[in-house]
Amino acid sequence: MKITSKLPIYLAAAGLVTTSFAAPSVTRLNPPSALFTDGDAMPPFISRFVPGQRFDLQATIQADAGQTITSAIFKVGGVTVPGTVTVTSIGSDKFNVVLRAYSNAVAGVKTVTVEATQSNSLLATASGNFEIVGITTVGRKAKNIIYLIGDGMSLAHRTAARIVTNGITMGKANAALAMDKLPVTGILNTPSLNSIITDSAPGAACYSVGNKSNNGQEGVFPDDTTDKWDNPRVEHMGNYLARTQGKALGIVTTADVEDATPGSFSAHTQDRGAGTGIVDMYLDEGVANHNLRVLLGGGRKWFIPSGSAGSGRVNSTTAAGADAVLPAELATGWGVSAGALDPTRDLIAGFVSAGFTYAPDSTTLNGVSSATTKLLGLFNTGNMDVSLDKIAERRGGTSVGTVATFPDQPLLEEMTEKALQVLKNNTQGFVLMVEAASIDKQAHNMDTERFVHDTIEFDRSVQKCIDFQVANPDTLIIVTADHECAGVAIFGASLVTNTELVTRSTALGTDGVAGVVNGGTGTATDGQKTLRTGVAGIYDNAAFPIYTNNADGYPATMDPDRKMLIGYGGNGDRYEDWRQNPNPGVNPDVRDTAGDFFITGQAAGTGNSTAVHTAADIPLSAGGRGASLFTGTMDNTEVFFKAMQVLIGGAK
Repeated sequence: MKITSKLPIYLAAAGLVTTSFAAPSVTRLNPPSALFTDGDAMPPFISRFVPGQRFDLQATIQADAGQTITSAIFKVGGVTVPGTVTVTSIGSDKFNVVLRAYSNAVAGVKTVTVEATQSNSLLATASGNFEIVGITTVGRKAKNIIYLIGDGMSLAHRTAARIVTNGITMGKANAALAMDKLPVTGILNTPSLNSIITDSAPGAACYSVGNKSNNGQEGVFPDDTTDKWDNPRVEHMGNYLARTQGKALGIVTTADVEDATPGSFSAHTQDRGAGTGIVDMYLDEGVANHNLRVLLGGGRKWFIPSGSAGSGRVNSTTAAGADAVLPAELATGWGVSAGALDPTRDLIAGFVSAGFTYAPDSTTLNGVSSATTKLLGLFNTGNMDVSLDKIAERRGGTSVGTVATFPDQPLLEEMTEKALQVLKNNTQGFVLMVEAASIDKQAHNMDTERFVHDTIEFDRSVQKCIDFQVANPDTLIIVTADHECAGVAIFGASLVTNTELVTRSTALGTDGVAGVVNGGTGTATDGQKTLRTGVAGIYDNAAFPIYTNNADGYPATMDPDRKMLIGYGGNGDRYEDWRQNPNPGVNPDVRDTAGDFFITGQAAGTGNSTAVHTAADIPLSAGGRGASLFTGTMDNTEVFFKAMQVLIGGAK
């Protein structure tokens, strides 16, 4: 494939550059292709689908001034595609043309052409291509697939969790993580459709739909309208397998259930933050059409009627947290509900009416019957608290974060076990996505102890799935991430005891002048040296940090003597004292200031204090039926096609 920058095309589509058109022309054609953008018909092909997977054909037409587009057709392989093509004016003499829910059952590379007729009979036409990836009938099919996504998790995040939870003796790990025990390893590339740096929505959607999408979008291709709900869709794995094989779908997350990763397994929108509409879509489409059986996580605010305490539902299709109202032609084409502007909707009641058991807390979740076939659990109004704070509360410690408000939140491993119990009751099998969301969220916050603790919680959830797979061999397990977050690097260990580290990190006042360090007068510069060269042991001096676990399986403390130290390559501005922060969610540039060890970040964020995603490749571990297909270095979208091969055609 020739190397050609696509940036001008994306900028033009976004309206950031001015282009003059002398005749009606096609400025966008979906599905995206290098043939359309660059005239390059060679592989790798940008858009790929499995046989029978549904997706929309869409184009943007720039008409001549004062003219309109009166009709359009799409052709695949030179043959006109049957069905209704909708033509809509979107302003500035531009028109959106779309044909919904197209599918193709024949493997191979296909040429797609749009022909649009202007009101003066002039024709605008352009071509692109896509590939239908063949499925081979071989070996035995997997009945179930479990995606475990450690949001933001890199090799370094995994390594940190292994050191803390298992330790190292004379250079060898005392024990492997559960995810380490899976027999097959792969490496994934993660760029999104419009950037080398993906966000979580397209990073997760690649596993669900097999295609790249723009940052902030899930289950759709980009278009040129501002409508959050009309973008050309791509059918999710769970939807496809529910429609063709009767499989159930389960979504489990420690985030708000409307968040990017869970949304990318069931919703279709160009705005990952449109919470009211996304959760409505879970019921109106996921439950009604796609056999969604389990939904567990935070985000209760979207389910509570507007006007009730804690509600986040909005009375708008355009504002933050927007509701979903679909164009009639989209709803008809895909055979789904058009939705409604309904801020006072009681969505929990809607799920219960659809046959779901509802669990608002861990106690209720634990009591769910083994015969239950549909389960909704909402354990916080927003994101669930991280495992470090939930465990501290269970041990009788001080409640921080929102634990005081929601003191009975389950751990991810407990939600995972219950989801497997419910989904197993579907005799045709299931697709389950389990997300450890706060590995990413705490890495953004450069809260080392909390992201490591959540990685341990994630690994314990992996073990639950391995246990299930041993008892149910026709299950494929895939453990991976959607991207790397924060450029995490383990560079050494503390040279001092925790008591001395406390002394050093609090010896200087926040004015950087007063204070005593080891009997001498301190300055701001002295404070930085005291917490850096005086503490950070590298190479031989790093030795082997020792952590211990309580009976609950989690670290007794994240602040042992001579603890592991972590730096951040994608960091924002922060103060560092190398110790666990008492409270979660405090901006890194205003916490830990007493030690006067300020680290200037490369990445800009709010106050320049947020670490960012990076373009680093991410690890994948696989086990169970068909796992052998997932070795080597590959694009993240390849995971979808390998998984579908195992689920549809089988594997040796």
